[in-house]
Amino acid sequence: MTKPRPLYETSAQAHGGRAGHVDSPDGQLQVRLAVPEALGGDGGSGSTPEQLFAAALAACFESAMGAAARAEQYPEFGVMKVLAVVGLVAQGDAHDLQVALDITLPGLSRAQAGHLVERAQTICAYSRALASQIEYRLHDA
Repeated sequence: MTKPRPLYETSAQAHGGRAGHVDSPDGQLQVRLAVPEALGGDGGSGSTPEQLFAAALAACFESAMGAAARAEQYPEFGVMKVLAVVGLVAQGDAHDLQVALDITLPGLSRAQAGHLVERAQTICAYSRALASQIEYRLHDA
């Protein structure tokens, strides 16, 4: 069976691991990385892979909720908020991610908001890839 052709494909390269930087061939992404003190680093100026993942997940999931709302012709509601919380957990010599999404959908009933979150889980590529690894926490506005 052949793999489907991607609608979009990109790449990024790491230079120097967690204490280096990452960039994309087109120059649109250029991020300096720093190791936080909690991981034995100096906590210097720079981002972490977990921050980059949290940003990507939050953006993707918010877009998926917007797509679901449009597809199901939801009435206009307030500005949605998605905060991705990503933690690194030691598992012996390895590490696992703890991932949660704090979601606020003002102007929707709890049932409507819950339905929109469920629909977005089936649309968002990150949610689909992580399957049951994400905790979804719905907050009132």
